[in-house]
Amino acid sequence: MASQAARGGVSLPERRPAKRQQPDSDTILAKLTNSEIVSKGKRAACDTAYVTKRLLRSTGKAAWIAGTTFLILVVPLIIEMDRDQQLTELELQQQSLLGAPPIGAPQK
Repeated sequence: MASQAARGGVSLPERRPAKRQQPDSDTILAKLTNSEIVSKGKRAACDTAYVTKRLLRSTGKAAWIAGTTFLILVVPLIIEMDRDQQLTELELQQQSLLGAPPIGAPQK
């Protein structure tokens, strides 16, 4: 290298190894993010999010089952009961127009 410097070359200084930060010189933010309390809080938040997601998914499935069951079984029953009530009212109206005594009235 000395021969290169004599001929006009440039010699670079030797590189020193980079200083590593000692655990004592960590910043407050790094200490907080690496603390046990923060890691437990993150774990609790992840567990809560997982349970909430599963609960919402199962609640959605249960709501779908209840809704379709209601539409298939209960709505036709309600329609049929309403139809029967309308038919009964129509019969009572026709009997009153024809002059027949109402059903359940005592005969003389």
